[in-house]
Amino acid sequence: MRKFSAALFFLLFLLSVIVFGQSTTSKPPTAAPKRPAAKVCVDCIRAHEEFLASDAMQGRGSATHDELVAATYVASQLRQYGIQPAGDNGDYIQSAPTRRPKLTSAPEIQIAPAGDNSGQPATWTYGKDFLVQHISEPKFSGPLARVDAENDLSQLKFAHGSVVLVTGTDKTKIRRAIKKVVFAGAAAVLYGASDSNPEQFQQASKQLPELSVKLADQAQDEMGINYNVIKLSEPALQTLLKMPEGSKVSFAAPSQDENGHTWNAIGILRGSDPLLQHSAVLLSAHLDHLGVGTPVNGDGIYNGADDDASGTTAVLELARVLGKGPRPKRTVIFALFGSEEAGGLGSTYFREHPPVSLKDIAANLEFEMIGRADKAVKSDTVWLTGWERSNLGPTLAKHGANLVGDPHPDQNFFARSDNYVLAKKGVVAQTVSSYGLHTDYHQPSDDMAHLDFKHMDAAIGSLLGPVEWLVNSSFKPTWNKGGQP
Repeated sequence: MRKFSAALFFLLFLLSVIVFGQSTTSKPPTAAPKRPAAKVCVDCIRAHEEFLASDAMQGRGSATHDELVAATYVASQLRQYGIQPAGDNGDYIQSAPTRRPKLTSAPEIQIAPAGDNSGQPATWTYGKDFLVQHISEPKFSGPLARVDAENDLSQLKFAHGSVVLVTGTDKTKIRRAIKKVVFAGAAAVLYGASDSNPEQFQQASKQLPELSVKLADQAQDEMGINYNVIKLSEPALQTLLKMPEGSKVSFAAPSQDENGHTWNAIGILRGSDPLLQHSAVLLSAHLDHLGVGTPVNGDGIYNGADDDASGTTAVLELARVLGKGPRPKRTVIFALFGSEEAGGLGSTYFREHPPVSLKDIAANLEFEMIGRADKAVKSDTVWLTGWERSNLGPTLAKHGANLVGDPHPDQNFFARSDNYVLAKKGVVAQTVSSYGLHTDYHQPSDDMAHLDFKHMDAAIGSLLGPVEWLVNSSFKPTWNKGGQP
């Protein structure tokens, strides 16, 4: 070891005093300030609703020009929030070709009684014996079955593909029974109109019913909710009540296809962590509703303020918060789908034409009907469809989300929104909602006047932090055993 000279030793001593003396008298370094917790923009939330659910939007009907206007509005907001386009040709809009069968003349219903001595066949006339509430196809048929809406509907018993007559006197129970029958696999549902005044029936029949739109290359919608609902006059109802179960009921109308489009609005926020590039998070909702339909109390615009302008608003608010801060570690995709009400057409097209590989989407949170509180859960709480199917919901709840399990499992909501289209292909995809089975569902009264903005602000606010955690974590949701559809 080399020896130090006295001068060198003295110089080193002075340097040590200067350096260590300064370190003991100076203030400790200041830690980088934490990013303040995100807060909802209550004015933004109301503004989105005021536009999307306004009468000017004419109900944002699936695959209509009004749906395109809604998608264009969403695109403009995504750009404002710093979210990059991820649609067609460097734009936010993704256009999907569609076809819609259009009736060329009035439909008719024929009934062939079952058995040898069951009476004469019947042929029913549109506008006299029946009206169409909703049809997905120009032809269908099946054996007659009956369901009493006043009975316990937990165990429906009829053959798949039956034409089911729903009876009862309570309108709300009839409406709920129709939904259950549809999702139980009926080819069609028939029920007696509460007011079957012949003049009203005839007046309503002057306009031929419109059929559901489909993707151009698709025979049946991906959500499996092709359905047909027919309203009967009182004489037709009494005739059918006398027919034995098993009688064949056939609906037919000449039609020809019309080509068109449905539109998605898609944006992307590229992640900053290359190690998480195959673990994107998809935040989605549907921007369409039912458009203009049969007037109720003089109002024919089905505004869809809760269903699903509220979900679209939630995604836009998340885009605003995530877009203004530092880039998240994971890629985040914001997708607002068209034609969900027609059977998940927009989400199906997105699934086949995603901005990243489908296997690189780790989770999908769909937002559906969060504009009103559900009395079945605590105040300002939302629930997740298929809670027990994966570890996604419980994990988000641990990180502060006011999120619980679906209190209405009998309604099968997991399979009734766009998440289901992606879940069928393996993506852990579930829907956030607070729909409390209110009677304004799919009615013109689902409007701004019936929204609970206090609940909506709180529900979205409780999800901001957990979603920020999700898009910056390495947590990868997984299906529980038997959870993937």
